[in-house]
Amino acid sequence: MKQMTRISDRLKVVERRPASVKSERMIDLYSSRPAAGFPSPGDDLVEQPLDLNDLMIKNPTATFYVRVSGDSMEGAKIFDGDILVVDRSVEAKNGSIVVAAVCGELVVKRLKKTNKELALVSEKEGYNPILINEQEDCFVWGVVTGSARVFDR
Repeated sequence: MKQMTRISDRLKVVERRPASVKSERMIDLYSSRPAAGFPSPGDDLVEQPLDLNDLMIKNPTATFYVRVSGDSMEGAKIFDGDILVVDRSVEAKNGSIVVAAVCGELVVKRLKKTNKELALVSEKEGYNPILINEQEDCFVWGVVTGSARVFDR
């Protein structure tokens, strides 16, 4: 395997609730869409109660959350401290962002197929791709299907 310097994308698994447990605290989703440019008049119409699990998870039995540590995926808008939604039932394809175990270390990278080899590629300059071959101790844990971020308060 090529040089694995600066792999700093260790991931921590966030506590997971059983799929059968629904959130007792659903928040209202308003039908108004605030403009990110010019202001628009708001309205008080509630579209529906929203459970973020319903919004972000298609297959609860195959889905888990992880918290990112590191900056190598900033080009994909994945930042240090973000919580990723990872689905193990989704097939990893060329271009998918995946959570993979490489030599026992979890990383989040973009899966790229180049010529006849696979690589795990960062989305920030200065990080070398991790080339995957049959001798490597590497496997994909799942495909990243979403993310959540809390802004500083």
